[in-house]
Amino acid sequence: MPTRWFAAAALCLGLLSCGGEAQRPAAKPAEAPLPKPRDERVKFPGAGQKSMELVEGHMLGKAFLPGGNLAVYELKRKPFQQFLVRFDNEQKAAAALFEYKAVLTEPKFVAHFGGYAGLDGGKPVFLFQKGPFLAGIAGLAEKDADAVARDFASRIR
Repeated sequence: MPTRWFAAAALCLGLLSCGGEAQRPAAKPAEAPLPKPRDERVKFPGAGQKSMELVEGHMLGKAFLPGGNLAVYELKRKPFQQFLVRFDNEQKAAAALFEYKAVLTEPKFVAHFGGYAGLDGGKPVFLFQKGPFLAGIAGLAEKDADAVARDFASRIR
């Protein structure tokens, strides 16, 4: 009988000493680098264009958007931006549209475009999806943005 007690005590002591390493919080995986965007400048109108750039980081500083093309225009002496982001497929572009909509203040559904108009940080934004692209006009009131967006959409194929 003493042998059983001795064996049980040794087993308990052995189990207690096998605590192992303390649990460490899992390290955050490094953010995968964003793919280099394609140069889509041919899809932008030339009239009134002041500059064009290929944004390799997040478009308009939005973490949910990859890079893309950003052009600065002027309409009636008022500067505005047009942007275009290409996704792998239409579903990802649609998801980005809804994610951007969630950021907008007072988003309004624009039925004839299937997009949204609203304010992003106090700046008017007009968004729409066309195939694997998310496109937008930033800095123009909805009425003016609608007209610019119609021309822009006709160039996106």
